[in-house]
Amino acid sequence: MRATVKSATGQDQEAMTAKRPGTREKPGIAILLVGEHSMVCAGLAQLLNQESDLSVCGQAQNARETFEAIATLKPDLVIVSISLKGKIGLELIKEIRLWHKGLPVLVLSVDEESFYAERVLRAGARGYILGIEAPDQLILAIRRIMKGEVHVSEQLSERMLQKYINSGRAKHYDWPTDILSDRELTVLQLLGQGHKRQEIAANLKLSAKTVDTHLAHIQKKLALKNSTELRKYAVQWVLSGEKAWQQESEPQPNVFKKRPQRRTPRFVMPKLKSSC
Repeated sequence: MRATVKSATGQDQEAMTAKRPGTREKPGIAILLVGEHSMVCAGLAQLLNQESDLSVCGQAQNARETFEAIATLKPDLVIVSISLKGKIGLELIKEIRLWHKGLPVLVLSVDEESFYAERVLRAGARGYILGIEAPDQLILAIRRIMKGEVHVSEQLSERMLQKYINSGRAKHYDWPTDILSDRELTVLQLLGQGHKRQEIAANLKLSAKTVDTHLAHIQKKLALKNSTELRKYAVQWVLSGEKAWQQESEPQPNVFKKRPQRRTPRFVMPKLKSSC
């Protein structure tokens, strides 16, 4: 079945492409925006469309719409907006990389946190930028990525370089959740959003038994006593990010506890619019 894609003016993309097959209203780099927050995407679209060589060709709010948009609109770049409170994350980036290997992805973090940076780059993204950075940094990131380069902010670059330099020494983690695998991090995120184990299993297309295994591993790695503490940790992590666990004024039970023979760390899915 052929998907109908709505443009910003309400026109059907199917009708638009019938009038102008294989053409774009504006030459240059066509960008697909993926994010659950319509206002964020609208602001990004306004910013990017001001550039003579950039144009937002569509928007998506979940994985299904993202892949429909990629197939229909043929973008040159995908900008994915992620948040701990959202459904869009590492799994979508990996899927884009798997099915559209040559399509570059730039990740924009809505949260004021940087712990996703290494993970999204390993997942296949070509860049990572925080939402609090200046607009010109987003434009710079796009241009660098389209030249085949990888972009992260200077601050993140220094942190990642330092981590690489220290990689031969004792194991060090910048964030408590660094110790988790990508799948475990996704399970923790869904748990913190209030999903039950059966819902997590359905969301990730896993068995409930596999989810239980992931939860047990997460609980052990984070040195939490039981499932109640794990859920509390997950909820507070989603609501506040890693910074919540650095506040010494309100230490959380067992979070800083050391396990025998293992060092505990110190102290992360879319309506279509088109104008292509």
